[in-house]
Amino acid sequence: MYEFMGPLLAVIGSSDKYDHEKIKRAYDYADALHNGQFRLSGEPYISHPVAVATIVAELGLDTDSICAALLHDTVEDCADKTNLDTIRKMFGEETALLVDGMTKIMQVQVADKEEAHIENIRKMLLAMNKDIRVIFIKLCDRLHNMRTLSAKKEDRQRAIALETMYIYAPLAHRLGMQRIKQELENLSLYFLDRIGYTEVEDEIKRKYGLSSSFLDEAKTELAEKLRENHISFTLESRIKSVYSLYRKMYTFNKSFEEIFDFYAVRIIVNTELECYTALGLVHEMFHSVPGRFKDYISTPKPNLYRSLHTTVIGRSGTPFEVQIRTRQMHEEAEYGLAAHWKYKSGENARGETDEKLRWIAQLLESDENTRDPDEFMRSFKTDIFHDETFVFTPKGDCISLPQGATVIDFAYAIHSAVGNKMIGAKINGVIVPIDRIPKNGEIIEIITSKASKGPSRDWLKIVKTAQARTKIRQWFKKEKREENILVGRAEVEKEIRRMGHTPTDGQIDELITKIGRKIGINDADDFYNTLGFGGITLQRFLPKIKEELDKLFAVEQEPPTQAQEIEKIKTDTGNKRLRSGGGIIIDGERGCQVKYAKCCNPLPGDSVVGFITRGFGVSVHKADCPNVVASRTEENLARWVKAEWEKSEPSGTKDALYEAALELHLEDKIGVLATISTALADMKVSILSVNTQNSRDGARIVHLVIACKSTSHIESIVSKLRQLDAVLSVTRSIAH
Repeated sequence: MYEFMGPLLAVIGSSDKYDHEKIKRAYDYADALHNGQFRLSGEPYISHPVAVATIVAELGLDTDSICAALLHDTVEDCADKTNLDTIRKMFGEETALLVDGMTKIMQVQVADKEEAHIENIRKMLLAMNKDIRVIFIKLCDRLHNMRTLSAKKEDRQRAIALETMYIYAPLAHRLGMQRIKQELENLSLYFLDRIGYTEVEDEIKRKYGLSSSFLDEAKTELAEKLRENHISFTLESRIKSVYSLYRKMYTFNKSFEEIFDFYAVRIIVNTELECYTALGLVHEMFHSVPGRFKDYISTPKPNLYRSLHTTVIGRSGTPFEVQIRTRQMHEEAEYGLAAHWKYKSGENARGETDEKLRWIAQLLESDENTRDPDEFMRSFKTDIFHDETFVFTPKGDCISLPQGATVIDFAYAIHSAVGNKMIGAKINGVIVPIDRIPKNGEIIEIITSKASKGPSRDWLKIVKTAQARTKIRQWFKKEKREENILVGRAEVEKEIRRMGHTPTDGQIDELITKIGRKIGINDADDFYNTLGFGGITLQRFLPKIKEELDKLFAVEQEPPTQAQEIEKIKTDTGNKRLRSGGGIIIDGERGCQVKYAKCCNPLPGDSVVGFITRGFGVSVHKADCPNVVASRTEENLARWVKAEWEKSEPSGTKDALYEAALELHLEDKIGVLATISTALADMKVSILSVNTQNSRDGARIVHLVIACKSTSHIESIVSKLRQLDAVLSVTRSIAH
C-alpha cells in the first residue's frame, strides 16, 4: 500500500515530532487522486509528490509541510476530484494554506511570456510573505523536477534549467539553503552546457585523484591539535562543486591553479569562543594566505550565513580553505531559514524568520507603489542576486548593502527620516558626494539638517535598493502632490508633442483617465501625481497613448469600407504581386498586393490570415501569430480577411523563395559559423542575413534569415542542421 513511501518513512522514522497518522492519510488521499496519472518518465505520478515530501522532511520541516508536499499537485491536477475546501476539512487550515500557496504559484497564466514570468515571481513572493514554508516546498519541488529533467524534450530542459539557474538557485542562496542551491546550480549547468560540465567534472576527478590523500592528512593533523586543546569537534571535508568551479573558470577566466578554495576542511565546534580558538590553532599549524580571511560570525551575511573562513598552505604546498562554525551555524549554513523549523515550534520558528524576510515585504511594498513590472524585476534582481557590501555606522552597527549601493541607500537603510533630512555624508571622516559607492568595512556618517527640503527627484536615478526608492517616492507622494501633478503633466505633454499631435487639455485628460483606469488609477491628476513622484514610468504607456491619439485624430476622415480597400489594392497593383512567389488568395480574390509579415514570416504550407493595412496592401500573417491574436479587437475585426495559398502554382512561381528566420544555439567553438554556412551551401540554401550573440550559459546564439520554398523545405533544413555536432538546438523564429 505504501510502495513509494519507503524513503519518506525512513527520514521521519518514529520521531514524535511528526503526526504519522496524518502523513499516511495525506499519502493515501494523494495516491487515490493521482491514480492513473504518469510522469513523462513512465513512473506513477505519486512518485513525484512523495519524493518532494521526502526532501521537505530532510530539511526538518513539520507535519503540515510534509502533508502539503504530498498534496501540492492535487488541486491543480485533480480539480474534478477535489478542491481546497476538501483539503481544509480533511487536513486542517495550515496544510490547506500551504497547498493553496503552491497552487497559486503554478496557476499563473498570462498571454505575454515576460509578463507571465514576472507575475509568477510576484505570486511566489506573496506566498512567501504569507508563509515561508511555501517557498521551501516549492524549492523541494523544483529540485526533484531537476533531478528527473532528462525525461523532457531538449527545449523544455533548457527553459526549465535557465529559470532554475536565474531564479530558484539564487532564491535558495538568499534564503541560506546552500545544499539545495548547489545541487540546483549543478543540475542546471548539466542541462545548459553539458560539454562544459563534463570538462570541469573530468578536471576535478583528475586533480582530486592526484591528491586524494591530501585532505585526509590535513584532517588528521587538525584533529590531533584540537584534541590536545580539549575542543569537542566534528571534521568534514569537501571539494568545490562543478558549477562553482565552472563559474570561476569561465566567468572570471581563472585556471584551476588560481582557485585557492578547491579543497576545504570544515571544523564544527560547540561554542562561538571555540570557533576563534580553533582559528588560532589553524594559523599556528599552517601558513595563512594574506587577504583570504573572512569573519562571517561578527558580520553575518544577509542570508543567515555565519562562519569563519581562512585559506592556508598545506604541508605539500597546496592551499586549502578552513571553515569554522558552531553546530547551530552549520545547520543554518546547510538549511538556511528552514533550520528554524527543525528544532522549534511553528510560532517560535515564524518569529525568527519574519525579521529575516523583511526584504520580501519591502519589495512587495515597492511593487504596490510603482505598479511597474520593469521596476519590480529590477528591484527583485537587486535583492536576490546582489553580492553584499558590509559597512558600519559611527556607533559600530553593521549594515549590509547590495554591491553598487550608494550612501543614500545607506541613509534610508538606517531610517526614512535620516534619508529625507540628508544633506551630505562622510566616509571614514571625509566628506564624499552622496552618490559615492562605499566599500567593505568603511564607516559612514550621514549629515542631516532640519532645514533640509527633502530628497531630490534625481535620487531615484541614483539609489540601488528598492527600500530607498520606495521611501523617496513615499515622501514625494505625501509632501509634493501639486508639484508632482505639474511634473507628470509636463512629461505627458512633451511626449505627445513628439508624436506630432496637438490635442486640447481636456482631450489629454480624457485620454490619460482612460489609460489610468486599466492600472487602477481613476483620475488624470492621480495619474500625473503617480508619474511625478516616480510611481510609474511613462515609457510603459507610450504605445497606448500613441494608439489612442491616432484613433482620436483619425475620426475626422471616414475610413473606406473593406470592399473599397480590397478593390483599391487590386486596381493599384494591376494584378502584380509583391514577390514572384506571392500565390495568395485574399477573400477569394487573386492578384492582390500582399506583403509577408516580418513578425512571423509565413511560408507556403502555413495556415495564414490577411490584414488590410492603410495604403500598403494586405499584410499576410501566420494564423497563430501572436500579433494576430492581440490585434483581433472589435474595432479591427473588419480589417481581418480570409487568406490562403493557391493550391496550384501560378505561372512563373515554381522556384519562388520566401524569407524564413532560424534561431540556432551553438557550441562556442572556432569555426562553428563556417560549419553552418557550409552545411547550408551544400543544401543550396542562401543566407540573407546573420546575427550572433553570446548567451549567459556560454553558448552562441545565431539568428539566420534564409531563403526557402515552403514549410516542408524549412523542416528539411532544420532537420539537417540539428544533425551537426556543434548545434545544440534549432528553432524557427522571427527575423532579427
